[in-house]
Amino acid sequence: MQTRKFGNGPDVSVIGQGTWYIDRGDRKSAVAALRRGLDLGMSHIDTAEMYGDAEPVVAEAIAGRRDAVFLVSKVLPSNASRRGTIAACERSLARLKTDRLDCYLLHWRGSHPLQETVAAFDELVASGKIRSWGVSNFDTDDLNELLAVAGKGKIACNQVLYHLQERAIEHAVIPWCEQHGVAVVAYSPFGHNDFPSARSPAGQLLQTTAAAHGASPRQVALAFLTRRSSVFAIPKAGTPEHAADNAAAGVLVLRDDEIAALDTAFPRGPKPRGLPML
Repeated sequence: MQTRKFGNGPDVSVIGQGTWYIDRGDRKSAVAALRRGLDLGMSHIDTAEMYGDAEPVVAEAIAGRRDAVFLVSKVLPSNASRRGTIAACERSLARLKTDRLDCYLLHWRGSHPLQETVAAFDELVASGKIRSWGVSNFDTDDLNELLAVAGKGKIACNQVLYHLQERAIEHAVIPWCEQHGVAVVAYSPFGHNDFPSARSPAGQLLQTTAAAHGASPRQVALAFLTRRSSVFAIPKAGTPEHAADNAAAGVLVLRDDEIAALDTAFPRGPKPRGLPML
């Protein structure tokens, strides 16, 4: 599994594990999938207070292995006042059965002033309850405002929607994050129930590229998305087999001509007016 520097923090697995909707399937299988992912080097596990019972599922999966995990959770914007952020973090810590998070994110921009949320993050860092903090679903205007509030070197990551058919962040968000040393974390890297069909021309290219590497089309998609050193991906897996398939993308390196062909097959399109999100 490739690792790379996560913002200004430690080296983290390029392919991690998402947990949105993981509580809606078979719990035993979900726990086994997360544990299989850890066995294969996907040490980055991402969850959130919004994800229902995902945090308790994660807690079960990482029991006895906490030190091997880069654990991330998120505060809802409605809870992101100074006191509310701290209380939300403490609830997540209790559900995750741990004493600290490796990174804590504001899930998206809300009505509470960023100054309050950042003050809470700084307090949580000082108390050892979180080791770093970041954001999710922030466009460049939001990032500029956040940088002015927090100062340089504080924002660990920006977690954003990014998949083959939704490449809007390549226009401005990724360049901004690279300029400021902020990790980019791709959520829903296979899309939302719309992974390219094998019957489409672009899907056929995925199949051909995968066959050339003895890989799967989804592994090729992950390798393409993480081709830049700033980008990480957090696909979800509901079974150990799916987790193993995702993990194999962490050692797949595409050739320049393959990247160029995929770039043409899945054009990023014009810069949108707003940042796409789910």
